[in-house]
Amino acid sequence: MIACSSCNNPPRSERGFSLIELAIAVFIMALLIGSILVPLQSQIESRKIDETQRMLDQARELLLGYAAANGYLPCPASTTSNGQELGNHTTGVCDATVTGTNAYVGFLPAVTLGYTPIDGSGYALDAWGLAQNRIRYAVTNVDIATSTPCPTAVTKPFTKANGMRTATMSCIQSLSTLLYVCNTGTGVSGTGCSAATAELSDNAIAVVWSLGSNAPNGGNAPHEDKNLDNNRVFVLAPYSRVSGSEFDDQLVWIGPPILFSRLLSSGALP
Repeated sequence: MIACSSCNNPPRSERGFSLIELAIAVFIMALLIGSILVPLQSQIESRKIDETQRMLDQARELLLGYAAANGYLPCPASTTSNGQELGNHTTGVCDATVTGTNAYVGFLPAVTLGYTPIDGSGYALDAWGLAQNRIRYAVTNVDIATSTPCPTAVTKPFTKANGMRTATMSCIQSLSTLLYVCNTGTGVSGTGCSAATAELSDNAIAVVWSLGSNAPNGGNAPHEDKNLDNNRVFVLAPYSRVSGSEFDDQLVWIGPPILFSRLLSSGALP
């Protein structure tokens, strides 16, 4: 008689995953993918922030080099100047399209400075790389009146040929009405920070800044909107993603000590 191998072992029923088990599996996979993507997005953002800072530092170096070679700072570029500055350095007057309140405000004149890389229109972009992310630039347009320790009245000394030489270093260092950089936008006005304790600088000569990753829809109060006011007050607040108080702008500035150091070393100042 032939033995039956399955007689004493009846077949077991095969079954697939239930809907509940599949749902649990999908949920676990989503958690795993999310745990990978969130750090990756943070790393990408961190790299872009670091790269943007490098770009701003590069722009500041080029501005200092330009000042050392010419004895004055360039005017900003406008929305239509294709990365070229717009101004008359005989008078120190920059073009009206880049004139703000108590400052000349526009875009970094990348072509004038020899900054690279630039986009197809001649503008420098930050690491976020969108058209809205053109690097911005402002320079003070203050006039200097004759007073102690300013021996001579000078109009637009920072964008005028021989303007800083005529004004003298001691005069410029005494000024506290140039560009302001505040550590908060709360309570600022068009002419200064909310208090002296909020001042990172009250005598910045030029400011270079990026609008950050939210440039297309940033500018929310009370911080980021101050960097779009076209006046002489700028904000460098702590990084924040809190709704209504977002801040991811990055900013560098040029003050009298570093500018004078370059001008002295180049012979542009006595």
